Amino acid sequence: MKETKLKIFEIVGSTAAVSTDAGQQIFKLLDKAFQNHISAILDFQGIKLMTSAFLNAAIGQLYSKYNSDELQTLIKLENISNQDKLLIKKVVDSAKEYFSNQEKMDKIIDQSLNND
Repeated sequence: MKETKLKIFEIVGSTAAVSTDAGQQIFKLLDKAFQNHISAILDFQGIKLMTSAFLNAAIGQLYSKYNSDELQTLIKLENISNQDKLLIKKVVDSAKEYFSNQEKMDKIIDQSLNND
């Protein structure tokens, strides 16, 4: 399988990967690569700050289209701190739970918002 390297710093143009828009950019690049049977290395060199909003858009929503086993073979991470690895794990765990039963989770969220 072919492989591409996405340098997050160059794509987002900053040492901070924080916005949903920047995450959406990464998601689109990953999705296009995967559709063309190309795996991806996400290179986080130069990234000093990362948020769950960015990661939910970039990685979390991949679980709406691909299963966990596929993504484990399609994505590799490079130059990432242990703290950011933990953040990615939290985002991935939440995405797996959400997309495994999206209808139920939407109901829970709606009920929570309506009870406030």
